[in-house]
Amino acid sequence: MKRPESPQRAVFTRRALVMMAGQAGVLGVLAERLYSLQVKEGPKYAKMAMANRISTRQLAPARGRIVDRTGATLAGNKVNWRALLLPEQTSDLGLTLRRFSAIMPLDARDRARIERDMHRQRRFIPVVLHDFLTYDDMARIAVAAPDLPGVLIDVGTTRLYPQGGLLAHVVGYVAPAGEDDLAGNPLLALPGMRVGRAGLEAWFDTALQGHAGSVRMEVNSVGRVLGETDRQEGVPGAELQLALDLDLQQAVQRHLDGQSASAVVMDCRNGEVLAMVSNPSFDPSLFDSGVSAAQWQAWSVDPRTPLLNKAAAGLYPPGSTFKPAVALSALAAGTLSPHDRINCPGYLDVGGSRFHCWRKGGHGSLDLHGGIKNSCDVFFYEVARRTGMEAIADHAHQLGLGTAIDIELPHAREGLIPTPAWRRRHGHHWNGGDTIVSGIGQGYIQVTPLQLATYASRLASGRAVQPHLARSLGGAATAGRTPEHWPPLGIPDAQLGAIRAGMFAVVNDPGGTAPKARLPLGGVQMAGKTGSAQVRRVSRAAREGGHFDSSKLPWEYRPHALFIAFAPYDAPQYAVSVVIEHGNAAAEVAAPVARDIMMDTLRRDPANRATAPGQRVAAAG
Repeated sequence: MKRPESPQRAVFTRRALVMMAGQAGVLGVLAERLYSLQVKEGPKYAKMAMANRISTRQLAPARGRIVDRTGATLAGNKVNWRALLLPEQTSDLGLTLRRFSAIMPLDARDRARIERDMHRQRRFIPVVLHDFLTYDDMARIAVAAPDLPGVLIDVGTTRLYPQGGLLAHVVGYVAPAGEDDLAGNPLLALPGMRVGRAGLEAWFDTALQGHAGSVRMEVNSVGRVLGETDRQEGVPGAELQLALDLDLQQAVQRHLDGQSASAVVMDCRNGEVLAMVSNPSFDPSLFDSGVSAAQWQAWSVDPRTPLLNKAAAGLYPPGSTFKPAVALSALAAGTLSPHDRINCPGYLDVGGSRFHCWRKGGHGSLDLHGGIKNSCDVFFYEVARRTGMEAIADHAHQLGLGTAIDIELPHAREGLIPTPAWRRRHGHHWNGGDTIVSGIGQGYIQVTPLQLATYASRLASGRAVQPHLARSLGGAATAGRTPEHWPPLGIPDAQLGAIRAGMFAVVNDPGGTAPKARLPLGGVQMAGKTGSAQVRRVSRAAREGGHFDSSKLPWEYRPHALFIAFAPYDAPQYAVSVVIEHGNAAAEVAAPVARDIMMDTLRRDPANRATAPGQRVAAAG
């Protein structure tokens, strides 16, 4: 007979069943949740886990090199170990920065930069904490990595200018991107990316930047990098090869001998700029990391204006170097023939005003050849008076003066050849005296040394050559033009020949104004023209008193010394312009410098020294 269950046992059994049912339900829910997590949503969470384990970021590409015509590096890159911060991988930016600063001190300027970069960039874009780390720096950061979430060591590049200030005005410099730059190109937010701010770096900035790469890194729970899983290097920027010759550039700078001056050497057949020097200069690498307030102030107050590219943007009265342009305009207008004679008693009186010749006793009767050879002011006063300023301006523009020059520099200036219409636009009257002083390159006329070299090239070649600096970009030729590329000026050969003969006499004939410019090279001769450009008016009393000596004036009041030239005379290849600020006497100062520059140019013959991109010729013997 079956024994009846006790009430207590029945209660226990029901509780057990309820508990088992509850456990089964919980297990069912867990199983369903596990199924959902692992099967239904597995790919989603795997992706999230991978995102936590793998950090992906873009890599800044190496900026393209800039090289000279022989392949010598003018602007390159050097390795830069740096500490970066990924803001999205740290929950407390302030704490991370304080801990990092205890290892690598950050000054107020660093902190302001970091705060600015984090504010304007997305959290997944790294911010540079510290550049140019040593091995000891990297070791200290690596040891402290668990306490520095989001901080990692990275290797990149920074811009290198191995020639220092030698080519700063031409090559230019780079600097960190600003707000306006970032709005147009997010790539510029990457660590190490820079923007060209001046010179060729600015003109060819987009091509030099390249295209970004990417890197995938495995990290642990605190963001410490365990290793790279994949790296796609960026595409480096295009290499830019210039027409400039580094060795010739160095020689020109030596000849300027630290003076506040500029010089340009051109191939007068095809327009290649072979050297362009502006003194004094500056260290372009300072702009990469930021120029101090003290340094900027020192540059700003320096009367020699080291930041200005004097060759392309310095404006000067051309002085007597302008006289060949005046003569050509008169020949074209028919107001002067090569055989017409003008008497110079030492002055010209017009309407109650007296205009003096540089030679107090005058030059006597001169034809065009003698006028250029002796640089007679009275001769060109009269020629300008006969011809008129409009015709002079037209021919000056045709020869490359006071007009836009098509060269790859963002701040090249046009200068000015004034006319009566220009004067009226500014609310003033043009008078006869304005034309007369313009005849000797004074008054309102302003030109650049680059325009003077272009002017000399056009006088020598008879063609409308334009100066250019680039030869190739990314291996594709950008210039390499033959002489036939440039159209003829349309000036009759007889007229150009008369001007060239006068310039030849300046240097080579007895009594010429620039005997110190004569080349000591057998069989090779140079033609040229001096110019001493006043920067302040000299009173009539001072001139006629016989005691005026501009060399005794304060430096900033002395005339500029200029010289233009081309050689060889019988088959012109090279043109040179030299401007020495407040150099006083062109024949004594600028002419010998131009002679030495031309000698170095002819001996080196840079037009026949060039390589394909990426190669370099052997050094000159």
